[in-house]
Amino acid sequence: MKLKRIIFVGIAAGALALSACSTASTGGGSEGGKGDGGLIGVAMPTKSSERWIQDGNAVKKALEDQGYKVDLQYAEDDIPTQVSQIENMITKGAEALIVASIDGTTLTEALQNAADADIPVIAYDRLIKGTENVDYYATFDNQLVGNQQAWTVLNGLGLTDLEGKPVADPPKGPFNIELFAGSLDDNNAFFFFNGAMEVLKPYIDNGTLVVKSGQTTIEQAATLRWDGETAQSRMEDILTANYSDGTKVDAVLSPYDGISRGIISALADAGYDVGDEWPIISGQDAEVDSVKAILSGEQYATIFKDTRELAKVAAGMAVDVLNDEKPEVNDEETYDNDVKVVPSYLLAPVPVVKDNVKSALVDTGYWTEAELGL
Repeated sequence: MKLKRIIFVGIAAGALALSACSTASTGGGSEGGKGDGGLIGVAMPTKSSERWIQDGNAVKKALEDQGYKVDLQYAEDDIPTQVSQIENMITKGAEALIVASIDGTTLTEALQNAADADIPVIAYDRLIKGTENVDYYATFDNQLVGNQQAWTVLNGLGLTDLEGKPVADPPKGPFNIELFAGSLDDNNAFFFFNGAMEVLKPYIDNGTLVVKSGQTTIEQAATLRWDGETAQSRMEDILTANYSDGTKVDAVLSPYDGISRGIISALADAGYDVGDEWPIISGQDAEVDSVKAILSGEQYATIFKDTRELAKVAAGMAVDVLNDEKPEVNDEETYDNDVKVVPSYLLAPVPVVKDNVKSALVDTGYWTEAELGL
């Protein structure tokens, strides 16, 4: 993993990385015309995040382009609903399942039923845990995502460049930072947080960064279901308990744009104004409202994960398996689901700050200038 991160950083972020992923991720058996009109079930967690809507639509299109019918379902972050949706897909005769789980530990029985019916399962972006009945995993280099989130925070504070390289004559600090993590039932949350802390801990240990709340573990920093209102409430509590003496928060590590927006609301309500004293805030997923927040100075950065390419990978995996071909993978060591190491394909994420919004998001066709208000 470390070697892959070094290689990626060495070839730089941006459009080149995305085009490389696009070329490599289509899979050997996913040429057009191989679909037989069979049904593939696609289970997504929620429509409350625009990224999952985009994911679902992209996977559906990629499969339909291969000639398959698609049963796309959203469970609105309700675990029994997702289990029921998957069971219904099996009953309807789905030939394969692509699943972005709400809680990666709760699908064991449903996926045993899929295995009994000889239905292959592709885990989509979130690892499915505790079962042997998951065949492949399509995701991003999630440890690198965490590294990049931390690097964007350090970059905003003037300590490093966006690849984490220290700059000459950096400000001495200390800087007050608070830490947020994702939902503990999502395996990715641990990769993001651990990747970020791998970068930030030396700065915390030497006193350059100070976590004034003292909340430095993932259990303390976690945000159930990645919910923005939950994050806002926690940030309000942190400000009340630790910053009522007039000291300021200088940075906030946030693992997801929706959480970032909750943090921004808490800061605004506490009297912070966008400008020199506004905290550096990270994010992830390049959601349109958060990209606008980057352009306005409310959020410093996001991590762009091109879900169009992820959809192609996942769809290609499903089609390959159905055509008795082995899908392309590039990682067979990292993603242990407590029963097996799941063969995976990892795509490269791209850090986005104000300076590269156009090149990373508009020039690649992910968002238009009109959508971003440019």
